[in-house]
Amino acid sequence: MPAVAQDSAAADIAAPSDEGDEIVVSGIRATIQDSINVKRQETAIVDALSADDIGDLPALSVGQAIQTITGATTHREKGDASEIALRGLGPFLSNATFNGRDASNGSGDRSVNFNQFPSELVNNIKIYKTQQASLVEGGVAGTIEIGTLRPLDFGKRRLQGEIKAQYNPYGDRIVGGSGGVGWRGTLSYVDQFANDTIGIAIGMQRNDTNNPEETYAGSSTWVACRADNVATGNCTELKREDYGKAPFFLVPNAYTFRQISETDKRDAVFGSIQWRPSDQFNINLDVQYSDRTYVESRRDLNLSEGRNGLTNVEYDENGIVQRLNGLSALESNGSELSRSEEYLGGGLSIEWKPNDRLKLTADGSYSRTIRSEVERNVRLRTDPMDVNGVRTVFNNMRIPYTYEIQPGSFVPTITIDPRFDLNNHDLFWDDARFRRDEVRRHNEIFAGRFDAAYEMDGFFSNISAGARWSQLTYRDYDVRNGDFNFNPAMAEDKRINNLCRQAFPQTDYLSAAKGNGINSWATFDVDCLFREYMGTEDPGNLADTRSDANRDVTERTLAGYVMAEYDADLGNVPVRGNFGVRVVNTRVVSNGLRSGLTVVPNDDDPSKINLAPTGEFDTVTIKSSSTRILPSINAIFEVAPDTQFRLAGYRAMSRPNPSALGAGRRITPRDDSLGYDTIEEAIGDIMSNGSPRLKPLMSWNADAAIEWYPNKDSLLSATVYYKQFSGGFQPVVYDETFTIDGEQITVPVAQTRNSPDKSRIYGLELTAATRFSFLPKPLDGLGAKVSYNYADSNFETQDIRLGDQYDPETDTVSPGLIPPANISGYSKHVLSAQAYYEIGPVSLQAIYNYRSKYFQDFVGGNSQLRYVGPSETVDFRASLDLMKGVSLRFEALNLFNEPKSTYMPIYGSSRQYHYYGAKYFIGIRARI
Repeated sequence: MPAVAQDSAAADIAAPSDEGDEIVVSGIRATIQDSINVKRQETAIVDALSADDIGDLPALSVGQAIQTITGATTHREKGDASEIALRGLGPFLSNATFNGRDASNGSGDRSVNFNQFPSELVNNIKIYKTQQASLVEGGVAGTIEIGTLRPLDFGKRRLQGEIKAQYNPYGDRIVGGSGGVGWRGTLSYVDQFANDTIGIAIGMQRNDTNNPEETYAGSSTWVACRADNVATGNCTELKREDYGKAPFFLVPNAYTFRQISETDKRDAVFGSIQWRPSDQFNINLDVQYSDRTYVESRRDLNLSEGRNGLTNVEYDENGIVQRLNGLSALESNGSELSRSEEYLGGGLSIEWKPNDRLKLTADGSYSRTIRSEVERNVRLRTDPMDVNGVRTVFNNMRIPYTYEIQPGSFVPTITIDPRFDLNNHDLFWDDARFRRDEVRRHNEIFAGRFDAAYEMDGFFSNISAGARWSQLTYRDYDVRNGDFNFNPAMAEDKRINNLCRQAFPQTDYLSAAKGNGINSWATFDVDCLFREYMGTEDPGNLADTRSDANRDVTERTLAGYVMAEYDADLGNVPVRGNFGVRVVNTRVVSNGLRSGLTVVPNDDDPSKINLAPTGEFDTVTIKSSSTRILPSINAIFEVAPDTQFRLAGYRAMSRPNPSALGAGRRITPRDDSLGYDTIEEAIGDIMSNGSPRLKPLMSWNADAAIEWYPNKDSLLSATVYYKQFSGGFQPVVYDETFTIDGEQITVPVAQTRNSPDKSRIYGLELTAATRFSFLPKPLDGLGAKVSYNYADSNFETQDIRLGDQYDPETDTVSPGLIPPANISGYSKHVLSAQAYYEIGPVSLQAIYNYRSKYFQDFVGGNSQLRYVGPSETVDFRASLDLMKGVSLRFEALNLFNEPKSTYMPIYGSSRQYHYYGAKYFIGIRARI
């Protein structure tokens, strides 16, 4: 059953049919009945959100709409729903399609960026919890299928417009901003022509809003410091051979307080042309385009030396710091970030029915996402003297601070020595550093599919077969034009410092964070600093964008399936379903760059050597392939006229993210102030930007469900499921050969591999929904839905730095220091509760969503563990009919300002928290 808030039509409108006695149900009630009917009729276990009319999905974004479906929950970014997890399992285990086709994204993973698609232009959403052969690939957790309207199937003319105003209280706190006000407008048109043989549908939307944010964060790299060696006050990293032999505590490299002002714009156009020249042919062409740009102004207070001067360290049995004293340089950093993401997708589908029994379908599709991101960053650092040349009370650039976790709070309290005035611009001026970073991700999918289905009589009702071909390419680069370091004369520093000063951009910074004592600091105008120091506000990109961090991955897939549908009686019990098999072959070609290095003599000791970059690169290609056989069976037993019992068994696969398949390797030389005897000794570290040899994660799955449909408006269902995985993910050290100055060197490189471990997940999914139409008026307008998913998993994901590590040379595992995480996105508990009331022209709805903690990996893989804390949000929606076809609508998101908290590298060790605030929308919709 869907979330049922927004439709402005009455829930139960009776109108006479041609027969004179048919009840025509529309509005909210129709949407509920459509969704329940889809679940009942589908052969696989499916939950749906279905609306006959365009614009009736009850949410501001597709992601928000999906999280109201049973078993679906979301990861929040910028206060909105983004990636979707099914049954408490992360987006990595799900497959998402748009009009039945794979969709690209700009994140480097396989989840669809649901924020790109306005819900007003989407007509239906299905989530397949179990698999069937015709889905071809599917996913371990399920398949999310997003659909847009086909104009001839819609069958009527519709012109609709809607405009909404947004108000964000956090935006009202931004100095010189828009006051937290934004808007979004949507216009759509559907019609049929030429005796209903040609239909068109077109929709467009402009979204212009703002999403300010305030946050605290530790860096993305955490180390284990020896607790028995703090005499120097600096962190001595615990070596792997000492794991389990010495006490330790966990600290990041840096701490950052960040204030973000933001503007967000999106233009979207969806279109479809359907042509049905005869009963034999049905041709549909659809196109989707979305262009989203947001601009962030970031102002950071950075404690850049989180491992320096550590004393009085208090930590618990897990190494989580409770309190410490430290010394760090302080930095006032400013950056201007602009991200543009353009999506273009669509396809042509041709159906041909040469006779009453045979249907042939050909489909070709294209999907492309280009994400570009430019960030200009400037750093100003503390010094023993201020910008006027006056010595401060501190002997050096490092300022004392304390770090403390207060009881009952996940927010650490960082207190700067009170002798240091954070708001004094004079104190931030030294070591001016400028960077320009540019990231570009290009994800493109070409795909073709052919299906044949033949209807039969008897036990087998239908036989179908098909083939699918696709080619996915993922390319990215991440290049830096910098670092530009400046140290001009003192007078010049003073002039620029005074010229580019800026008032703190926000009032009441982090006032909602318990224990926080840092509410503002000295900030500067980034454009002004770039202009004065560098002579330009934007130094531009490098002419050569090659980097060993770049990825160039091509994935080709060839798949085929055969499926039989059956319909029979088992005694007195009707039974229907399907069974079949899929074969999926995947070939991966990953091209990576190796930075060129040359041997140079050490300046102090010519008998020793150092390594220096040459600026040249070598290309290395790593290939991988796999073939997987995926059988499936579904059975539905109609044990009573209103009760169904379902069984399903299937094998499923989930592929690694494209960004996790990079072949690039970054070699970092050791300190060039020291000399070394060999090239191996001069190599400090080698970082891999992916693991091209990763194979799909495989699982065997079983589901059993009981569903009761007492009436068209009600549903009670329970599903138990079990998944057994073959192979998890484990850090591994592979020996790889590099050519340095003409000499071949073999060194170990940490990556991720498919482990031979077995793991499992079992779970329970419950749904209860009804409309209390049996109550006396006016209470008969009440309705409710509650869904809950419980999952238990013993999957293991190791920390790349501090977890177990496998050595293929010795076939041994070196024990890690910290416990592993579960599978990415796994939450043990997911709950969604909805209550709605509709009487006459008024519709009201409240939605509560809860998700327990989960591990979320970084895009690209080969990273440390990161956990997201439990979240619960409350949203509210209302609509009022003003006249026929015109309604006033109101929505409120995250009513109680629920923050997002993250932890690293173990749960409980505070890494980051985000505050977004609530958002309010009011608008008017008209349709004719």
